[in-house]
Amino acid sequence: MIKTALMNVMTAAVRKAARGLVRDFGEVENLQVSRKGVSDFVTNADMRAERTLRRELEKARPDYGFLLEEGGEVKGKDPQHRWIVDPLDGTTNFLHSIPLFAISVGLERDGEIVAGIVYNPVSDELFAAERGKGAYLNERRLRVAARRKLDDCVVTLGIPHLGRGDHAEWLDTQRKLMERVQGVRRTGSAALDLAWVAAGRFDGFVEKGLSAWDIAGGMALVREAGGYVTDWRNRDTSLKSGDVVAANPEVHNELIKSLRL
Repeated sequence: MIKTALMNVMTAAVRKAARGLVRDFGEVENLQVSRKGVSDFVTNADMRAERTLRRELEKARPDYGFLLEEGGEVKGKDPQHRWIVDPLDGTTNFLHSIPLFAISVGLERDGEIVAGIVYNPVSDELFAAERGKGAYLNERRLRVAARRKLDDCVVTLGIPHLGRGDHAEWLDTQRKLMERVQGVRRTGSAALDLAWVAAGRFDGFVEKGLSAWDIAGGMALVREAGGYVTDWRNRDTSLKSGDVVAANPEVHNELIKSLRL
């Protein structure tokens, strides 16, 4: 694990917020309320976690700004640094008692992501990366998978659902990839998708229309694990566009080619 002052700050904040999420997750499947009632409960859990993260990060770095999923942009006195925070990535999973969700925190410095954490509190898997210091899962150093051919690869996709995205376009994209890869998966959490690419569990990740807080922490992980993260046109604009292709260098190139067909 990375033992720097910055990583200690980020880890402590994430673990503190996680305690409340774990408690709330344990309550979800026991709630005997309407669908709206469960949704309200999860929204409140999300907001409580965000408040904890902001409080702890602000305590340690009072001048840094924030980009928060729930709270929006908060300007800081230090214009060079900004925390990008998703307190609960995988809300639908959480709502349905599926233990695939994560807290994601990235640190942006002068427009570039320089550190990130993605933490699944149910499995106690903490993925962390800092520029130049590598990526880790708990105490283990991470590297992206070494596979080079798409027909050997398992790729994870974001799939638009009710009221989201262009379904016809995405079905065409999915068909292109299904014809070339060994397997396709869907987790419901972009942060975990990126973390699992960094860990070599997935060979690639493809999605469109994400927000910066969905991907900031995971981008740092993939890059420090030796992978590439770009938009679908191979540009370094994912943080702004929300379009992501992540993989090792060889597979990334093949995914980009496939998406252009």
